[in-house]
Amino acid sequence: MKHRETSLNTRVDEKIEKRIDDLGDEHVGTSLETPMRADAFDKDDELKIELIEKHFKEIMTILGLDLNDDSLQGTPRRVAKMYVKEIFSGLNPENKPDITLFENKFRYHEMLVEKNITFHSNCEHHFVPIYGHAHVAYISNGNIIGLSKLNRIVQYYAKRPQVQERMTVQIANELKEVLKTEDVAVVIDADHMCISSRGVNDTNSSTVTTHYSGKFLNEDRKKEFLNHIYKDSTR
Repeated sequence: MKHRETSLNTRVDEKIEKRIDDLGDEHVGTSLETPMRADAFDKDDELKIELIEKHFKEIMTILGLDLNDDSLQGTPRRVAKMYVKEIFSGLNPENKPDITLFENKFRYHEMLVEKNITFHSNCEHHFVPIYGHAHVAYISNGNIIGLSKLNRIVQYYAKRPQVQERMTVQIANELKEVLKTEDVAVVIDADHMCISSRGVNDTNSSTVTTHYSGKFLNEDRKKEFLNHIYKDSTR
């Protein structure tokens, strides 16, 4: 009986492990919001850097690297600072860009398009880079936003472990909330190193995700937007 229970538990564990692997290899997201614990900000940045440095040093040691080497001895600290202050800084709501709106005095009611916004993110399944371009557009509902703020919104949501579909919707929802309009469009075209540098090792493919709402659900508006962003495009 005990042997049968052990075999059953082994099969269950194997199924769970396979499901986890499948979620990662297929790059499937499970939630609209970035998964965060309730105590995510109980530790300040300096303590997080200290702890990450300690644990990354252990990872490097397990890999067999010599941390006494001049080139490697500072790596755990550099990685820890990079994680907290740079590539995952979008996890902290304190880093969310302040948005100032301006009255649409020009009475400009056509679409405004900001294309080819360069971003760098990281796949939450393997912690390897996702990089590419975001294209965003909106139609004013009485207010306009500074152009650089569109870039900053993209960067904020990119600087966290991400799934591209989630990032697309997060950017769109933020624009709707800030601008008080449903007339928003977002297209993201990105390369995933979890596809190109591991797994299937496909270096030629890219991933495109879209979000259209309000007036951009109209096929003519959508076509106009796509014509703007893919005009003279090399992709």
